[in-house]
Amino acid sequence: MEHDIASVPKAATTRRRALGAAVALLVGGAVPLTASRAVARPGRAASDPSDPMDPSDRMGHVCTGEYDAGFEAALTEADDRLGADETRGLPDGPPQQYAMPLRRGFRVTAPYGVRGDWLAGHHTGIDLAVPQGTPVYAVGSGVVLVARWSGAYGNAVTVRMPDGHFALVAHLSTIAVREGARIGAGTFLGRSGATGRATGPHLHLEVRARREYGSDINPVSYLASRGVRLL
Repeated sequence: MEHDIASVPKAATTRRRALGAAVALLVGGAVPLTASRAVARPGRAASDPSDPMDPSDRMGHVCTGEYDAGFEAALTEADDRLGADETRGLPDGPPQQYAMPLRRGFRVTAPYGVRGDWLAGHHTGIDLAVPQGTPVYAVGSGVVLVARWSGAYGNAVTVRMPDGHFALVAHLSTIAVREGARIGAGTFLGRSGATGRATGPHLHLEVRARREYGSDINPVSYLASRGVRLL
């Protein structure tokens, strides 16, 4: 599922789809109906016995809400305080200055842009289901703006990169970096979990063109254009 990196995908909502989503919310809680489709990462079969997660559990490892006013205010304050000056001089150039967020197999349980009950109207990142405690790494160099409990995102780390984009990894069980730190691509950020509004252990990876919620772009396309093939 590919989308232009500079825009959010648009999809018409039919009456049948809207009614189906309403029923799903009543039956299953806040999990978006359209966020339940699992996509296998190339190279791993859907029934791979080496994967410790049960396939039925894998379907539900998604975000159920991403916007949190407190987190957005903290991100704005940190960016105003640290901002572009802290990223000056950091390396920025494909492919060696960008990296995979995970170094093991994963499942895509909610693609970027899928429609659902998120405030933006679509999933603002990509959900990668992995076992609890899986190491998570920075996709690019930059300065750590927020590394703390971040409301609906749970334990999260937000990095401002030299190109002005923001990379956010959420729902971590532990955080391994401090706010204000200058880091390189591939830096260990923490371990995956299910903190915040999540239905199971997974990594939510989000890339924003600006710091504001809703300025998200496709993280798969963003990384691909910089030499990193996520899918």
